[in-house]
Order: sequence, then C-alpha cells, then structure tokens
Amino acid sequence: MERVIYSKLPPQAAKLLDLQPQGSQEAEAFVSAFLKRSMPRLKDEAIQDKLTRKAVVLEHCLRRRKKEKRKKTKGFSAKQRREMRLFEVKPEQQKYELFLPLHELWKQYIRDLCNGLRPDTQPQMIQTKLLKADLHGAIVTVTKSKCPSYVGITGIILQEMKHIFKIITKEDKLKGCFKTLDAFKHWNS
Repeated sequence: MERVIYSKLPPQAAKLLDLQPQGSQEAEAFVSAFLKRSMPRLKDEAIQDKLTRKAVVLEHCLRRRKKEKRKKTKGFSAKQRREMRLFEVKPEQQKYELFLPLHELWKQYIRDLCNGLRPDTQPQMIQTKLLKADLHGAIVTVTKSKCPSYVGITGIILQEMKHIFKIITKEDKLKGCFKTLDAFKHWNS
C-alpha cells in the first residue's frame, strides 16, 4: 500500500496535470505534513495506524474567527434626559400656529393609513388601524379626565408618552393630560 501512495507519478500523467514529479521521500514528507494538518488531534502513531487501513477520513478543522465585539451606543438614562430637558418644548416654541402644519401632515397620514377613507372600506378595519395610529399632530378634545379642569380642552397633540399626552391649545398653553382609552372621544380633522 505504501508503495502505491509514495510511488512516482508517471511522466505522462505529470505532464497532463502540469505537475513536477517529486521523489518518494519528498512525497512521504508532504503526505505526513498534510495528514498532521488535516488531523491535528491525532499523534503521529495514530496517523500511521490510519494509513494502513484502506480509507482515511480527514477531520474538518474549523478555524474560529474572533468575533469583533460591536460597541453599542448607549443612550441617555432617564435621569440624563430629564437633566438635559430633551422632551420639553421651549416656551418660545409653544405656539398653536407652529403646529398646524404638523396637523396637516397627520391628516395626510391618516388618509393614507385608512386608504383614503373610502365609503366601501370596512369600519372594523379602519377602527383597528386608528387604534394603532400615531397621534402626534391630531386635534383632540378631552372628554374625561381625573383632573376636571382638563375636560373640554381642545388642542394638537405634541407628545404622546406612556401615560400622558401633551396638548397645545389655541391659547398657546401646553397641557399634560393622562391617557385613558375613553378620554378622547373624537378627533377633529
């Protein structure tokens, strides 16, 4: 068996494959080096033992790539956001007229969301879409509130947070109202 493995390649085959024939010692050194690379876990004796058998199954050696750790950009903490006043509307920007273009954008958004509010569309489909809709820019009227002074206020929603809406009224006052499902009965368009 070893004679066949380490024998010289016939000159015709070497010319056909465009190879330079090696001597038997060079071929033996190449085969042993190749097998050591292919089966790194085995010792030399085990590799020679495997050569005496008919089939040699080479191990697939995976080279593990070092994963580059992605540095996540850490956002601001809630305390930092409060200190920086990121979500506060400055008093000079608290003007109803400044947010009327936002309301026009919101109306276009709702028309697109509800496919133009066609009469043939199903009311249930419109209702489910409106429940999930973004309310920034909607003109709403407060009909129910824990604080009775907010009932009847009409304005444009500037901020929608987890439990609070911030509304700008026509009198250029910024009001914060608690959210409930039935607090806003209708939207003005």
